[in-house]
Amino acid sequence: MKSEQQIQTEILNYLNYEGAFVFKTLASNKGGIPDIVGVMNGQFIAIEVKKPGGRPTALQLVQIRKIKEAGGLACIAYDLETVKDYVNHLMES
Repeated sequence: MKSEQQIQTEILNYLNYEGAFVFKTLASNKGGIPDIVGVMNGQFIAIEVKKPGGRPTALQLVQIRKIKEAGGLACIAYDLETVKDYVNHLMES
């Protein structure tokens, strides 16, 4: 099974290849901020990465909800395929 860090690296590489401006958040003064944030096609995106079987914390879910309420796109990803589907949806919008 891949580690969360390995999944994050795959996602970052894929999003960079697709032309997104993204980065891995290392530390924030605000708890629950998603692991990967950036911009793709003019849209703010945020991705909380979990290894299969992992669960987001209540605070992470709150932050994802707040991002969506502010007009950004946010999701929880357990693998690269989830992000590819997410990006395809973004490109169709």
